[in-house]
Amino acid sequence: MVERAEVLVVGAGPTGLLLAGDLAAAGVGCVVAERRDEESNLSRAFAVHARTLEQLDARGLADDLIATGTVVRRLRLFGAVELDLSVLPGRFPCVLVTPQYHTERLLEARARAYGAELRTGTEVIALRQDPAGVDVTVRDRRGRTRRIRARYVVGADGAHSTVRRELGLGFPGRSVVRSVMLADVRLSRTPPDTVTVNGDGNGFALLIPFGDGWYRVIAWNRRRQLPDHAPIELAELRAVVRRALGTDYGMHDPRWMSRFHSDERQVPRYRSGRVFLAGDAAHVHSPAGGLGMNTGLQDAANLGWKLAAAVHGWAPPDLLDSYHAERRPVGRAALRVSGLLVRAALLGPRPLRAVRGGLVRVAANVPPLVRRAAGAVSGLDIAYPAPSTEHPLTGRRAPDVPLAGGRRLYEALRDGRFLLVTPPGGRPRQTAVVSWSDRVQIAEAGAATGLIVLVRPDAYIAWAAESPQSVSAIQSALHRHCGAPAARALQS
Repeated sequence: MVERAEVLVVGAGPTGLLLAGDLAAAGVGCVVAERRDEESNLSRAFAVHARTLEQLDARGLADDLIATGTVVRRLRLFGAVELDLSVLPGRFPCVLVTPQYHTERLLEARARAYGAELRTGTEVIALRQDPAGVDVTVRDRRGRTRRIRARYVVGADGAHSTVRRELGLGFPGRSVVRSVMLADVRLSRTPPDTVTVNGDGNGFALLIPFGDGWYRVIAWNRRRQLPDHAPIELAELRAVVRRALGTDYGMHDPRWMSRFHSDERQVPRYRSGRVFLAGDAAHVHSPAGGLGMNTGLQDAANLGWKLAAAVHGWAPPDLLDSYHAERRPVGRAALRVSGLLVRAALLGPRPLRAVRGGLVRVAANVPPLVRRAAGAVSGLDIAYPAPSTEHPLTGRRAPDVPLAGGRRLYEALRDGRFLLVTPPGGRPRQTAVVSWSDRVQIAEAGAATGLIVLVRPDAYIAWAAESPQSVSAIQSALHRHCGAPAARALQS
């Protein structure tokens, strides 16, 4: 027998779960195939940046996730200099420290609530596509195989992606750092900073609290480079942390320890026909900056509404191609930023480390540089390419402005549709969106503005223009970005 699905998502990590929830919320039949049988608490990700929190806010999840972790508004760099995140715009001028499994639990609950079907213990072993769909062979925990026929497939199955392998796509790049030690431990003494990080030239150490008495430790010893499968002794970990931080804070009772190596790699194409890659299946880099999970979640936010548009039949011709065009440069920038951070942390000679410290101290006292650094790491400065003839706001992040009636823009986006924001008194423009009401809602700004703005479901600006605009001009913009008018509207 052949099962059928509109979209098959491979991988139930944060990227796959957010995507599945968005698809199901949009009324798209979605199946998630996950090789693991149960939830793992051995996740590496712990940082949720401001732009990701905004995306979660647009899904009604941000406040619940914040309740699980610790909000950090200042980051100490290289032992002395602080990066002030309060300069960031929006509701979340911070980074949230919380274990990845909290993010996964919220996203899984949302996906299930909207009707996504999650199948654990289900491994993809083969994939073949044709112009009409994709045939995927899966194997369950009992070794039985079956075939799923899907209109589209998304590989969110990690750095060792089976989907990417079946597509025959390369994963060019290189290893950046080997034998990084990772552990969850208890501490007898509480560190003075929420995020504690430093290096001494021969290694570095990073301590992050999970808020429940456990701390994540990431440590590296330049003089002891072992393969990933080599065991770790607590004494080895404590020694590296003491050298880097001056103390190990009474580290004890590890619940798990492992080694890993960090690569910088990116797939050449995020789309191959009816198959897409997202998250670590498309890009991997060092954990420096905490960009990995955040970039994957934002991949999913970009792709979900576009796939839903294709399934529902209203996607403009180039909409699915825009996923690669928009997200691959973002992935490349994440590799560049994380690479710069990890190479700065791994500097060995004392003179180079002194120069690094001096440059960082100077930069920390230049507000535009602080804002730029914070914007790059937080994701708030991500913008998508737009034609030079478009308004300068096109492609940029939509700010969370107040709307008439007491709502915020990101609350309105929980509807899952485009949002046309008009100046106060612009409600007569409602007639312009009637034929697109299945995919566009309209709202008035809560304060005077000289613009009319069309916001995409992923909270980026699709179109903006000086107000007032004629009904025909608005409809022309809707046609370009939201597809042809609904058939039922044409019939009426």
